[in-house]
Amino acid sequence: MGYTLQYGQITPHLGYLAEGAFLSFGLAAIGFLVGWMIGIVCAAVTEYGRGPVRWLVRAYVTFFLNTPILVQIFFLFFALPEIGILLTSFQAVTIGLALNAGAYLTEIQRAGFKSVRREEQEAAITLGFSRVQTIRYVVLPHIVRVLFPPLSNQYILVIMTTSIAAIFGIEELTGRAYNINSTTFRSLEIFSVVALYYVALTFFASWILYGIGRYLFRIKAKAF
Repeated sequence: MGYTLQYGQITPHLGYLAEGAFLSFGLAAIGFLVGWMIGIVCAAVTEYGRGPVRWLVRAYVTFFLNTPILVQIFFLFFALPEIGILLTSFQAVTIGLALNAGAYLTEIQRAGFKSVRREEQEAAITLGFSRVQTIRYVVLPHIVRVLFPPLSNQYILVIMTTSIAAIFGIEELTGRAYNINSTTFRSLEIFSVVALYYVALTFFASWILYGIGRYLFRIKAKAF
């Protein structure tokens, strides 16, 4: 039996999908930015910390790098209420994205800490910089310039990962696709369109990252 494509049934929902795409973008932005800050702190602790605090960071990174993010969010959403911590779907997914991204960004930025030249750190000490000032004025600018490509790639991966939010009832791009599919039953059409939306979303994110890298940090980055 032949299958006739009927994209006309999907056309009225394109705006609805676009709103979902921007929600996906926002989820990824929040998760990545919070994860980036977690990564900076944890990378600094890994590099300069001692004792229990350093072991705690390593345990956090090991756990989140070696378990699926879906399991992590299930834990936040279903297990924490058992001890009285109630999170909405949006909160659980956002926190899960941030913690997961933070673990990966810890490892990425730890390499950045190690790549800072010893002479630069010694110069900061000579100028009387504290450890925090050294990280702020010496290490972070170095990390942004040297690690901009992997940091950008990690953000794109976070955008792709937001699709699991649909499992928790969040109407981001994939969640809205499910909704449309449940009423039109045109799976081939709807998910092929959604795939194009994700391609457009990653192109959009790449252009934004290109602009940030080129005009704020003077990085000779490429959009694609």
